[in-house]
Amino acid sequence: MRRTVGESSNQLGAREPWHCYLLECADGTYYAGITTDMGRRVDEHNRGVGARYTRPRRPVRVVYVETHPDRSSATRREIEIKKLTRAAKRTLARGGAAPVTHTQILENLVSGVSVLRFAEPVTHVYNPLVYARAAHDAYWERYGAGPKEVLLLGMNPGPHGMAQTGVPFGEVGLVREWLGIEAPVGRPGTEHPKRPVQGFACPRSEVSGRRLWGWARDRFGSPAAFFARFFVANYCPLVFMEASGRNRTPDKLPAAERAALFAVCDRALVRTVELLAPRIVIGIGKFAEDRVRLALGDGVRIGRITHPSPANPRANRGWAARVEAELAALGIPVP
Repeated sequence: MRRTVGESSNQLGAREPWHCYLLECADGTYYAGITTDMGRRVDEHNRGVGARYTRPRRPVRVVYVETHPDRSSATRREIEIKKLTRAAKRTLARGGAAPVTHTQILENLVSGVSVLRFAEPVTHVYNPLVYARAAHDAYWERYGAGPKEVLLLGMNPGPHGMAQTGVPFGEVGLVREWLGIEAPVGRPGTEHPKRPVQGFACPRSEVSGRRLWGWARDRFGSPAAFFARFFVANYCPLVFMEASGRNRTPDKLPAAERAALFAVCDRALVRTVELLAPRIVIGIGKFAEDRVRLALGDGVRIGRITHPSPANPRANRGWAARVEAELAALGIPVP
């Protein structure tokens, strides 16, 4: 079963779009193609049944995707891409010219994930960049001016954090009271009955966000002092839920679904790093660090700190002190 982001798994759009994609093969060459189902097509390529060219050059990974309204326009674009030199394809894979604003990056990210399909056990997908856009834009407008010394990168929104407020690690109380952000929040297209979006009226407190923003408040005092050096973002904007209401993280998705999703998120990450020009990008947890290394390569210094999730035993024993020691080891002093 397949569905569009924001719809339940048994709802399909009236018309499936066509995607023109670019793969990077194991030998560093590129392959362009078209499909209506990115996850299925990438899986076929990696099983050796996708194309004669990619069969001996596995594994392949998606590095660029465009969405078109019909097959003819996707085919025309495929022909154009196939005529490009390898250097030009590499530039395309890296996103071409960097968007000049975060709004452009955001629009590309929202557009890219909106056409993806996710199968059971995922039954519901929320995208707070759509229904909580006002708060997210306020966060960037107030605190996103670069350059930054440090970009802290999380995995994806938590059900009681960014899923409610639109702000990464967005624990309701700290977003409102310390960051000074409160804005109207809409609702996902199809809402899980056990995971309602209540926006800034949500009574639940997200532990990860309370730890991270609470540490920033206690250590730096004011948001201005923190954001003069740091910025916090998420790698993936989507929240995935199973029928039971259980949260499902992106790393637990099937390989083909991950490949299509990560291709979109990688491009947004590259553009964000170019926009903010941080001296170091730090993954909050291993997943985020791994994605940073794969997306950015040697283009920027990379590190990792412990994720503040209560599911992480190390985070439940003095997370703030542990993170400060990890930052110090990376050469990043804190007040």
